[in-house]
Amino acid sequence: MYQHILIPVSFDEDQRTDAAVPAAAALSAPNARVSLLHVMAPVPKYTAHYLPEGYRDEALTTIETSLANIARGLPDAHGHVIEGQPGRQILKWASDNTVDCIVIPAHRVGMADTLLGGTAAQVVRHAHCAVHLIR
Repeated sequence: MYQHILIPVSFDEDQRTDAAVPAAAALSAPNARVSLLHVMAPVPKYTAHYLPEGYRDEALTTIETSLANIARGLPDAHGHVIEGQPGRQILKWASDNTVDCIVIPAHRVGMADTLLGGTAAQVVRHAHCAVHLIR
């Protein structure tokens, strides 16, 4: 059983966050913490001026609300939003916050994803803790 579980959350259509939550609950030790982490990829400067004013703040509010809704299904769960390249930031956040297990949803397998999505593959290969991959 794990004491601090991290669930990276992406709001892409093909992510399996709905399956990661019960898996994290099953892997949790009594009094375990669960962190839901969304990594916002930076908007390239050449496209930023095409976005409406306040877009980032509105997106951040929506993401925080969605994470809070997901967290309701888990004891001692909290949502976090950070910025950067998802794979690297997930690994760094896990290391900095004493995570002992990452439960990461993988893309559904299709023509473009023969094994794992790029972020899941990076986390599986480089995590310092246990990783449970959800398909």
